[in-house]
Amino acid sequence: MTPYRTPYPVPGVVWASLPLPALLIGPDNRIAEVNPAGEIFLNVSSKSLMGQPAFDRLSIDAPMDEALARARVNQSPLFINDVDVTTGERAPIQCNIQVAPMHDNAEVILLIISPRDVADRLGRAMQVKSAAKSAIGMAEMLAHEIKNPLAGISGAAQLIGMNLPPEDRELADLIVEETRRIVKLLEQVEQFGNLRPPDRRAVNIHDALDRARKSAMVGFAAHMQIVEDYDPSLPPTYADPDQLMQVFLNLIKNAAEACQRAGEGTTIRLHTFYDLSLRIRGKDGRPAALPLQIEIIDDGPGIPPEIAADIFEPFVSGRENGTGLGLALVSKIISDHEGWISVDSVPGRTVFRVSLPMVPKDKKEKA
Repeated sequence: MTPYRTPYPVPGVVWASLPLPALLIGPDNRIAEVNPAGEIFLNVSSKSLMGQPAFDRLSIDAPMDEALARARVNQSPLFINDVDVTTGERAPIQCNIQVAPMHDNAEVILLIISPRDVADRLGRAMQVKSAAKSAIGMAEMLAHEIKNPLAGISGAAQLIGMNLPPEDRELADLIVEETRRIVKLLEQVEQFGNLRPPDRRAVNIHDALDRARKSAMVGFAAHMQIVEDYDPSLPPTYADPDQLMQVFLNLIKNAAEACQRAGEGTTIRLHTFYDLSLRIRGKDGRPAALPLQIEIIDDGPGIPPEIAADIFEPFVSGRENGTGLGLALVSKIISDHEGWISVDSVPGRTVFRVSLPMVPKDKKEKA
């Protein structure tokens, strides 16, 4: 059978740039078009899908034949929320489904699949690329304008303390101690503002994770169990190995400190897997896949609800004396690597997920 093709095709740029899986379904409920995100979601080329019954390849836990018929008769869109979708080659995932008749041909239906986890992550991650940028200009100002006067204050307090009686010397020592603490904070701000551009190359994700794990186990996470749950088949990512290791180390440290602070949780799990469903717009305007997934999971108390939405912003911290720069720095590094970072947190389980690209084809030969 010759596959149905609409005489009014979707504009190529819009169709190719749509980050969610989308299909055009003809009057006989056969596939007429599939966008690039749909090819990845279904794990089949569009050429192979043309003319195939839509719901042979795509299993949706809803009466889709009835939904498409209603959309055609009423000439209006329908929304089906929270249904399980599978292609037969992957575990079911919860999605929202939109079906709508094409304006110029109501018999042709546009079907868009919105995986819930992807939609939630993209919604939260839209702010990640701008997270921390507001503090970059402030970083140099604080470092240059405040560090020098603090050095003078500290020196003066030490001199005064030498001539004070023992009962008053404690106050001078307190001044010295606090100025040193503030200088240390400013050094962290300075590091945040002066982060160099990444020197990207092919990097084995598990090598970077292993470096971070070993460093954590001989330091701040010595009291915890770190479990490795890796997919050994993952291809390399395109990253700066030192900055990537810094990201993982910061996330492990964040998990360990959260558990230790609350006296809850003893296990951190490092989980890697492959997921083709997440795509963002790349620098060239085309959809770019971020299939390499790294999760740092802890069984601690979770992120306080009042700061959860702003956790990647500078100076937002759940710790009493925290600087709020660790996660902001992480989000900046991941943004510089054209990736995403997101978090899901409930009491007893917090998951930070880093999504990274594979090595581009034009970089593989050099790697």
